[in-house]
Amino acid sequence: MNKVFVFLSVLVILASSCKEKGKEDFSYVGWTTDEVVNGDFEKLKKLSNDQLNVSESSFLALGYADYSFWIKLEVNPKFRTAENTSLEISNPMLNEIQIYSSNGVLLKELGRVNFKWNDPKSFFNRFEIPPSDDFTYFIKVNSYGNNNIPIYLIKGNEDGWTIDERNLFFGIYFGIIIAMFIYNMFLWVSTKDNLYGLYIAYIFFVGLTQGILGGYIDAFFFQNNPYLNQNSFYLSTVMVNIVGIFYSLRFLNIKKINPRIYNAGLTIISVYIFILFAFLVDLGIGQLKIRLLQIFLGIVPIFLLSISLYSLRKGYRPAKFFLLSWFLLICSMVIFLLSDLNILPHNFLTNYIFTIGSIFEALLLSFALADKINILKREKEIEQAEKMKVLRENEELIKEQNTMLEEKVRLRTDELEQALRNLQNTQSQLVSQEKMASLGQLTAGIAHEINNPINFVSSNIAPLKRDIKDIMEVIEFYRESGAKEFSTDTKKEAKQLEEDLELDYVLDEVDQLLKGMEDGAKRTVEIVKGLRLFSRVDEQDVKKVDLHDGINSTIILLNSSIPGKIRIVREFGELPMVECLAGKINQVFMNIINNAVHALSDNLDRIADPVITIRTKAFSDHVKIEIEDNGPGMPENVKQRIFEPFFTTKAVGKGTGLGLSIVYSIIENHKGTLEVLTEEGQGTTFIISLPIYQNAPKYE
Repeated sequence: MNKVFVFLSVLVILASSCKEKGKEDFSYVGWTTDEVVNGDFEKLKKLSNDQLNVSESSFLALGYADYSFWIKLEVNPKFRTAENTSLEISNPMLNEIQIYSSNGVLLKELGRVNFKWNDPKSFFNRFEIPPSDDFTYFIKVNSYGNNNIPIYLIKGNEDGWTIDERNLFFGIYFGIIIAMFIYNMFLWVSTKDNLYGLYIAYIFFVGLTQGILGGYIDAFFFQNNPYLNQNSFYLSTVMVNIVGIFYSLRFLNIKKINPRIYNAGLTIISVYIFILFAFLVDLGIGQLKIRLLQIFLGIVPIFLLSISLYSLRKGYRPAKFFLLSWFLLICSMVIFLLSDLNILPHNFLTNYIFTIGSIFEALLLSFALADKINILKREKEIEQAEKMKVLRENEELIKEQNTMLEEKVRLRTDELEQALRNLQNTQSQLVSQEKMASLGQLTAGIAHEINNPINFVSSNIAPLKRDIKDIMEVIEFYRESGAKEFSTDTKKEAKQLEEDLELDYVLDEVDQLLKGMEDGAKRTVEIVKGLRLFSRVDEQDVKKVDLHDGINSTIILLNSSIPGKIRIVREFGELPMVECLAGKINQVFMNIINNAVHALSDNLDRIADPVITIRTKAFSDHVKIEIEDNGPGMPENVKQRIFEPFFTTKAVGKGTGLGLSIVYSIIENHKGTLEVLTEEGQGTTFIISLPIYQNAPKYE
């Protein structure tokens, strides 16, 4: 508060230091009311200087009245000879000013009702004193408001302000007001914030008030309208206060901070509305409405300054601009009122301080509005940051929940996949067991049925060979004896018989037939042995097995289905006896070799030398069997799925898709590994690794 008084004191001292106009311009200043002379100029002339109210100053503060005032002036003798001297009554709010010569001739009519754009001097209430020996003037003044009448002389151009200078000053003022009006109008349209609408309404009425105060509005818009000439300033002042108070209450959030102060502001607005109504409709209260307006013009700035300070103390930062703007406006009003009361001299600063103060007030209110936008923007950014923080926290929570759900889903999926694999393995095992059981029973039955006649044939071949040998010895004896004892005719007949029977050929054919029968019987015995070795349907326990026998028996069984162009190459190493289920392992060999045969058979026209290579190697604790073909190989997408149950690339009816799935299950159950190396056009290699010893004593 001390800073406020210091600043105000500096302004007052500055205004006081400026030269006061008119103090020594007149040797006599006196006045009376029209009620005394009743409009009779002759009566006025007869009044002596002692009968008039004498003033020591050329500034007359006559207050409010419903009647006119008469002023008598006598120019100081030392200024009577000055050239280009003008009489100026520098209060643009005076309604009517009539200047008479000492003999009652009307010299000039000035005042608000006489503002004329083509007469620049009318804006200054200025009358150019004509060359004459008469330097006594009577001035009749009528004012609807306060009768403050500052009168002084302008000698040449030394103290005068030209119309161009005045127009430049007000042009700058109106330019600032219009620029802020358009700028904030644009913001109002863009943001749809009604505060901008209130603000542009406020600066509109502020600019209108200053335009009326300067005389521009009267001269341009209602030069010949006495009612507006008299009342426009008060009407615009009322509107400025109504809009300004409501804008301030809204801007400073008073309704939210303190509803009682807000209601007090609405009460003041109600009083102004009553004053506005009193100006628009004649209520017969005369000067009372103006005095009421003047009272509240003193109350409102203090009220606005107080609520700005209150809002600022409550933490509302934009109120500091409001506080500063109203403080400057109050300072300008105080200086203006002090000059009106003739406490401060009349000069450029005191005459236009209120206009300058209104410029700074409008600018600072605009800054306050802009600062509020920045605060709202920052608050919005903070709110958005808080929302983003909450969203991130929610996102993290959702991620955690998703992770938990995904983990649960993964575990459940693993369980389901494991159950599915178990089901598929069980299904494939059941199919395999049923297939192998049927195949074992079939092969065992076939082997048993073939074994008896083969045994009969193979056991009779040896006696048959001995018997034929004996017969050949008898025939040889007869031939030798006949050659010695038969007659020539008999020999000829015997010779002819041998030739007719082709005895030598028959004997050779019998020998070949016996060899063929013996070879066929041996091969049949080997096939039967292979069938019995492959099936092993009676073996469910892990036993030590020679894997080479299983491979050979598999090849024997597949021999009939292997095209003659396909070569089988055995690269066997020395293998120890391996503990396994022989029938299951034979099934592995059967499926893999059979797939290799099919792969080569389908591409015989593109493969020059189709070969299936079987390698065996022994290591310290396991053996490795590689079955390689130089067929077309497999693409990566097929390789990834070859062990899936029921997946097959063969045509419908040529494969079930269970072969390699069964192979994988058998190798896995033997605690071994199965690896596939393949590329398109590079062939395929199955690498089987089996432990030499099984930990489990028995496999189900």
